Amino acid sequence: MAVFTTVRTQNQNDYSETNARMEDLVKDVPGFLGMDHAQTPGGLGITVGYFRDADALAEWRTNVEHRAAQKRGQVEWYQSYTLHVAKVERSHGFMRAEVPQSPTAG
Repeated sequence: MAVFTTVRTQNQNDYSETNARMEDLVKDVPGFLGMDHAQTPGGLGITVGYFRDADALAEWRTNVEHRAAQKRGQVEWYQSYTLHVAKVERSHGFMRAEVPQSPTAG
C-alpha cells in the first residue's frame, strides 16, 4: 500500500489531465488492486493506492510516465508531499444498508 499525502500549489496547469492519465495508467499494472482519494478545498489531498505486493508497487514507481509526472509535481503542483509505503496486515469494513422508504413515509 502507498499513502501519498500532498499540499498543492496555486499552479495547477494540466494537473487534472495528468492525474486522470495516471489513474488510467496505474490500472494496467499487474497487481494493482485499487485506490481511494480525498481532497479538501484548501488543497490537502490523500491518495491511497493498494497493490498486491512490493513488485507491483515497484513497477508503478518506475513507470516512465509516472516518473515524469512525479518530477512535474515537484516543480509545479505540490507545495509538499509525503509518501508512506506499508503492508496491510488486516482490513475490514462496514457499509450501512439503505433502508427502503415506505410509499406512505413523508
